[in-house]
Amino acid sequence: MEKDMTTTTKSMVSLPELFSQTTVAILDCIQAAKAVVTQTENFKKFSNFMEKITLILKDLSKSNVDDSESLRNGLDIVNLEIKVVNQLALECGSRNKSYLLINCRKILKQLENSTKEISRALNRIPLARLDDLRIINKITRLCKDMVEAEYTASVMEITVLEMIESCLQERNVDRCYANDLFVLIAKRVGVPDENLAMKKELEEFKAEIQESKLGISMAESRRMEQIVELLEMADVMTSYEEKAKRYENERDSLGTQPLQALQSFYCPITMDVMVDPVEISSGRTFERSAIERWFADGHKDCPSTSIQLDSLVLQPNRTLRQTIEEWKYRNKMITIVSIKPKLQSNDEHEVLQSLCELQDLCRERELHCEWVTFEGYIPILSGLLSAKNREVRTQALAILCNLAKDSHDNKERIAKEDDALKSIVRSLARQIKESKLALELLLQLSRSSVVRDVIGTIQGCIFLVVNMLNSDDAQASRDSKVLLDNLSFLDNNVIEMAKANFFKPLLHLLSSGPDDVRFLMAKTLSEIDLTDHHKLSLVKDGGALGPLLQLLSHEDLGMKTVAVKALQNLSSLPQNGLQMIKEGAVGPLFEILYCHSLSSPSLREQVAVVIMHLAKSTNSPAADDEKISLLESVSWSSSGSEIRAKLRQLPAVQVLVQLCEVTNQMVRVRASAVKFFYCLTIDGDDISFQDHVGQRCIDTLLKIIKSPTDEEEAAAAMGIISNLPKDLQITQWLLDSGALDIIIFAFITGRNRNALSKEHGIEDAVRALCRFTVSTNKECQKKVAETGVILELTKLLVSGTPLTKQYAAVSLKQFSESSTAMSQPLKKTRAFICCFAASETGCQVHRGICTVESSFCILEANAVEPLVRMLEEGHFGAAEASLDALLTLIDNERLQNGCKVLDQVNAIPPIIKLLSSTSTKLQEKALGALERIFRLPEMKQRYATLAQMPIVDITQRGSSGMKSMAAKVLAQLNVLGEQSSYF
Repeated sequence: MEKDMTTTTKSMVSLPELFSQTTVAILDCIQAAKAVVTQTENFKKFSNFMEKITLILKDLSKSNVDDSESLRNGLDIVNLEIKVVNQLALECGSRNKSYLLINCRKILKQLENSTKEISRALNRIPLARLDDLRIINKITRLCKDMVEAEYTASVMEITVLEMIESCLQERNVDRCYANDLFVLIAKRVGVPDENLAMKKELEEFKAEIQESKLGISMAESRRMEQIVELLEMADVMTSYEEKAKRYENERDSLGTQPLQALQSFYCPITMDVMVDPVEISSGRTFERSAIERWFADGHKDCPSTSIQLDSLVLQPNRTLRQTIEEWKYRNKMITIVSIKPKLQSNDEHEVLQSLCELQDLCRERELHCEWVTFEGYIPILSGLLSAKNREVRTQALAILCNLAKDSHDNKERIAKEDDALKSIVRSLARQIKESKLALELLLQLSRSSVVRDVIGTIQGCIFLVVNMLNSDDAQASRDSKVLLDNLSFLDNNVIEMAKANFFKPLLHLLSSGPDDVRFLMAKTLSEIDLTDHHKLSLVKDGGALGPLLQLLSHEDLGMKTVAVKALQNLSSLPQNGLQMIKEGAVGPLFEILYCHSLSSPSLREQVAVVIMHLAKSTNSPAADDEKISLLESVSWSSSGSEIRAKLRQLPAVQVLVQLCEVTNQMVRVRASAVKFFYCLTIDGDDISFQDHVGQRCIDTLLKIIKSPTDEEEAAAAMGIISNLPKDLQITQWLLDSGALDIIIFAFITGRNRNALSKEHGIEDAVRALCRFTVSTNKECQKKVAETGVILELTKLLVSGTPLTKQYAAVSLKQFSESSTAMSQPLKKTRAFICCFAASETGCQVHRGICTVESSFCILEANAVEPLVRMLEEGHFGAAEASLDALLTLIDNERLQNGCKVLDQVNAIPPIIKLLSSTSTKLQEKALGALERIFRLPEMKQRYATLAQMPIVDITQRGSSGMKSMAAKVLAQLNVLGEQSSYF
């Protein structure tokens, strides 16, 4: 009667409403599945099937499907199974994770059964009368997929379950096995590997079992209790003191002598104590591997009785196996106790033998390591680390590695032993086998936060570990890296690593650490001695530059200071200086000069040094070409000029001029500023300096030159003087400050040569002199000539560098331009006096009375021949300057006399050779000179043949202007007519 009422109630619900109710139930189940804490992938797979069913129900509600009993029964089954899975999902979202893990197979079985039942329910839908083939195909395909669906546990879950089943069946479980199982469960369910957390998880697991006992069978309840007993054997549930006491009680109950193995322990085939005893149908027991080989060889009889066997099935002899395990357990414990006094023997051979035996025992089982610890071996083994015998030390290290592995307590015990850590560190420096074991032990110890904090304080430890990074042994190299990573949690260790030239942790903290740590790392970079190689790697590969430049903009003055000091340390390498400029270091450095000069003079001094380093990086030291690097060489090219131009665009000149004027209390600041200022003047435009250089700056520069304390600073000061704009006001300031005497006496006459005798200093001095010898200021020329400098310039035409010769020739040319005007005319003598006195002879060129000091005559200074020789020395600048000086002898009315002088010193052939120069400018000047020279018939007659072919070549290859001039000269030589097309 009740069943009929239910059926009637169901039939009263319309089919569309039934579809809707089923869809809502499915969606609730999908929502519950999203909240599970275990088997998330499997529940997601089930939810995907359910989502497809909702779409099918939606299509069916719109179709002409028959409202049949079969359809309604199918929907009822779907709703029933959905409720089951929904409840399962709710439990998987709320129950203890360890409980769910151990029951994962039941969970997956339920999912699989419900999936198949739902698939069968869908098959009840009457598809024959459906018009929509698309819906039919959807249902058919989905049913097939659901029937074939499999829900699988993860590899770790399977491993956990297999370990549980193995120990429940064989009952040969020790604490190490329980520890491993508990750690694996904790890892799978996301519980931290810490005693308190794992203990809490076990208590919750036990509570979950108690709650579920009413709903499970007796067998299942007993199984859960056994699992709890197994997990309670783990160390997490017992204190060290309790375990040690239990060990002592067990040890004391065993006696001191090992027991002999029973005859039944031995395999009749191998005659060895069995590990995995199995029983055959004859009732005899053998080692599994041995009897399997016997059967594989074709035998079907018992090896002991020769009786033919009716079955080859092997049955584990668990009782015998358990007895053998207990016998081994007892004897191993007694053996470990007996080894201890042998390690304290004076017989090295006995000690080594005992260590090898102890090492084998430790490798055999983790439980043995625990016994070794309880037996108090750690102090003895630590003492053996200082033994003279290398093998003794090596074996002791290996055993300590086993003891330290997976035991934080043992790590701390080893570290607390007197000099143990020092002995381990000393072993790092020994032969590779010993050093690798020492490294492995330190790596194990470093996994304890307590010990890790101590390791780095041992003298030489970090240095030796860093050296092992480059070991040929790959494992040693990897272990070194991991150990350094572990030790880098302490800032002091990171600093020691940097001192040992391992910078990776320092650079990481410099980039991403808190401000106080970044300060400490920058301070370290500023203080440690770095090789050029490490400086380059820190900037180029290590990424130190970015964080340091960020610190320059930090609001804290102390942070800025350490950043500047670190940049000072790194910027002394030219390649780094160029990189700093490219990455924008100059702007922040000048900003610090402006904002902090009054509050921190020392910071201003350090910034000036860094800026000087950056400036030097844009120039190659010409005095030492062999040491010029590729990047320094590039700095002389257009890129170097561009970098200096960028520096000049900043307010650099104004600041540097101010720094050049500082008092003697900041001499080092001034020296750095002067050197940097000189670098910027090398190829700068006049406008950059003219507005900022005044009388005070000039006075300071001249004082530096006159009384130098730093040779490089004095040379730089002279370089600035030589590069200053040729402005009348600046020249007057220089004269008023006595620059002329300082330049001449300090660098040319050699009276103060010891202060600065470098060749580039003389070059700059001679160049600076050029501004005082211009022909438009004859009074100034007189002052210069009176010092005897013209003869010194002549000497430099022979002994100077090419640049010195060039600048000397420029000054001589400027002097020579005034010689005609300054030459004194010859006195006219009366006729009767001429008869009795020799006539006064004038200058060959100027026809008056010439002297070096009065008319600046280069003939009187014997400068003509050195100038001629310079034409052939290959330096374009020097050749051009010497040619300009020689051409002053053939200007205008002096042509006839000057050409004779040039002819006498054989100057014309070198001038002709210049027609073939690769310098267009030299070609043009030589051609112009020859045009004048060939106005004289005798010169034309003598040198026409020599000059003809080079001039013809110019008409073929030269520029249009030169072609016209060449044609004109050829016409002079009667080679071309005056109507030639070249004109």
